[in-house]
Amino acid sequence: MIFEHFSAGGCQSYLVGCPDSRVAILIDPELSLIDRYLAFAARDGLRVHYLVDTHTHADHFTATQELARRLEVPVAMHRLSPAPFVDLGLDDGEMLVVGKLRLQVLHTPGHTRDSMCLMVADRVFTGDTLLMGGTGRTDLPSGNPEQLYDSLFGKLAHLPPAMQVHPAHEYKGRDHSTIGQEFAENPRLQVRERAAFVEMMNGLNLKMPTHITEALRTNMSGGRTVAQMLAEAAASVPFMSLAELQGRAAGNGEELLVLDVRERDAYEQGHIPGARLLPRGQLELRVNQDLPDPTRRVVVCCEFGRISTLATATLRSMGFLRAVALDGGMQAWREAGHPLKSGPEP
Repeated sequence: MIFEHFSAGGCQSYLVGCPDSRVAILIDPELSLIDRYLAFAARDGLRVHYLVDTHTHADHFTATQELARRLEVPVAMHRLSPAPFVDLGLDDGEMLVVGKLRLQVLHTPGHTRDSMCLMVADRVFTGDTLLMGGTGRTDLPSGNPEQLYDSLFGKLAHLPPAMQVHPAHEYKGRDHSTIGQEFAENPRLQVRERAAFVEMMNGLNLKMPTHITEALRTNMSGGRTVAQMLAEAAASVPFMSLAELQGRAAGNGEELLVLDVRERDAYEQGHIPGARLLPRGQLELRVNQDLPDPTRRVVVCCEFGRISTLATATLRSMGFLRAVALDGGMQAWREAGHPLKSGPEP
């Protein structure tokens, strides 16, 4: 069996391949590692046949949808997954065939209702159901401590003790543990009476994951993350440097319009001299009135350079093909010591 383990900020993902057929499955891929997955698959001569999420992730962004688009292969999850981009809904006891490998599905709800584990050969990919030295939390949407108890003690506890455990998260640099080790040493698995286990899980009072709302929104709906939207916008627009704009604003170049897309109070506290105010939230509604000449050269600025990138992409999609974004935004403009003007528009 070909096996590659990837880690990104505690998130673990796995590429598992058949050495005879050179086909593979990618388990719990994370959005920031797409290029690494593709590079490793190419290095080993593997063709990915399935992309699998063991559950709906709440703490990072899945790469399954983007990889499915690039590779034209199906996304597989448990049949209870709410994600509309899932092509193959799996159920307890079913298998995925990857060359000569057989990956068996164990439905293990508790962390989420769609949580599942995948067993192949000598290892089990446990998602967030069973972690090394811990378990998945049950206080996120569709979590249930009683179901988690049944999944752990009714299913995973009956696996061979020597079976390797490969979870979806690990923060201490460990590669894997075993079923026997977890049930002997994992503190949460020492609470073996059902009511006491449920009480323990309900009393954990854990901090909510970073980006939980955005992660659940994108992973459940197939929508784009803010980072994806910014990357797509940045790839479709040109930029102008601070020094270039300062030189042109001083009269060393053709006339251009600086368009400030921040809110009015931020603009009035300090803006580039001569800049016109058009808040991003009003851009589409006011653009014909405020920018009657679509051939005008426009430099768009905001506080940090992100909103202006999105606004510039919008302008270019509307026909303002000479719109560019200011690289760095007003924060960088101030730090560079370039001139500012305060107060309302003239």
